[in-house]
Amino acid sequence: MKKVLSVDASLCTGCRVCEVVCSLSKSKEGVVNPVKARVKVFKVDTEGIDIPVMCQQCEDALCMDVCPVSALQRDSKTGAIVVREETCVGCRACTLVCPYGAITVDVGTRVSSKCDLCGGDPQCARFCITKAIRYERSDVADTQRQAARMESIARAFLRSREVAS
Repeated sequence: MKKVLSVDASLCTGCRVCEVVCSLSKSKEGVVNPVKARVKVFKVDTEGIDIPVMCQQCEDALCMDVCPVSALQRDSKTGAIVVREETCVGCRACTLVCPYGAITVDVGTRVSSKCDLCGGDPQCARFCITKAIRYERSDVADTQRQAARMESIARAFLRSREVAS
């Protein structure tokens, strides 16, 4: 069964542990540099929330389609789209088409960088203290998203009834 990273922004405290462990686990130098993390936490000040953003490993991945040298390939074991660093030419085409902004080009190496699910053991999910980031079966993640949407709709419906009465 396919597994995906799912995010519950309501649980995110903005601690950025996910960025720290990601950058450390991916660093060839063994240093923490959140700028190089493959997960980014975005603060939405107007709403008072933090949202971790990472590659969603899209089924019909535009990044793979647009790459002129086929440097992005799907890993058969994890389903993750991985960058073949030796092939990437750093053209940035993948960064332009990613709807999540989850691909960057490392300024030092000039190679695309994105979440590869850590070979099936994503460190961001493993160390997320509040479990805002989870690595779970896609059917479980989909069911939880549907339940959250229905709960939101139900709250809006109940509010409208209160206003009407």
